Amino acid sequence: MKNNLKANLSWVGLMVIGFIILGTMYSMGMMSPVLETALVMIGINIILGVGLNLVIGISGQFSLGHAGFMAIGAYATAIISMKNPTLLGFLIGLLVGVIISGLIALFVGIPTLRLSGDYLAIATLGVSEIIRILIMNLDGITNGPAGLFGITPFVTWSMVYVIVCLTTIITTNFINSAAGRATLSVRENEIAAESMGVNTTKYKVVAFVIGAMTAAVAGGLYASYIQTIVPANFDFMKSIDILIIVVFGGVGSITGTFIAAIVLGFLNMFLQDAGTIRMIVYALALIIIMIFKPSGLLGMKELSFKKIFNKGGRKNAPIKNK
Repeated sequence: MKNNLKANLSWVGLMVIGFIILGTMYSMGMMSPVLETALVMIGINIILGVGLNLVIGISGQFSLGHAGFMAIGAYATAIISMKNPTLLGFLIGLLVGVIISGLIALFVGIPTLRLSGDYLAIATLGVSEIIRILIMNLDGITNGPAGLFGITPFVTWSMVYVIVCLTTIITTNFINSAAGRATLSVRENEIAAESMGVNTTKYKVVAFVIGAMTAAVAGGLYASYIQTIVPANFDFMKSIDILIIVVFGGVGSITGTFIAAIVLGFLNMFLQDAGTIRMIVYALALIIIMIFKPSGLLGMKELSFKKIFNKGGRKNAPIKNK
């Protein structure tokens, strides 16, 4: 318990240092609009990647429905903030998107998470497409295929940074909790976990709901920052983009998700003027990583302050006489 508190405080300290560094860069004029946009998109991708990694890497369920939950958060935030163009309206929209995504994930997750492998992937992809098609056909609410324009901008790099920190701390603490360890047991061997009394469906659904809610948060931030959204922003390829971040960094590694989102984000920024060559280089980078590091950049490794404190505690522990 003491080491867990130390680890959390260490992560908070590291996050504060990062915020100070970025804030200093911004105040000194070192952060250009292009760099700021890249940082915001990296932050949004980290939130999406961490949530999906909880579903795929921690609970062991292959989901392709993340874009649908992102769409719910984006449209809920956009619609409410456009009707109430204040910071409170934005926050209410974000909260509504999170609640709706969580409820839909709960409603869908209970029957579908009894499936596994390809069957689950197809089911979650179907859910995502249903959400996107509903958005396209609800013309009176979502403006249909034309999307929403002129969304009130409230999101800044500092807001995204804080929300990235909060969602990551919540997710990692869940993973290190008793519920998280039960979820990990489901990933390792579902039959063995169930034979030991673990309610496998319950923990899979919990991970799925948390992942959906984080996706809704990312969607709300995306809508407010970009100020324009259309249903095509949340198609099948968006789910694949998020999946690439998880696989690139390492399935089951939250630290790997951070590194992958940062590397791919800056790679995308530096190559944005290269036209079609950008996608070729981007694809080649992914292929090279998959050839030489098929488990991703970090595999299942984590940067963990808790492990460091535990090692220190064992080294300093007194030797008992036998």
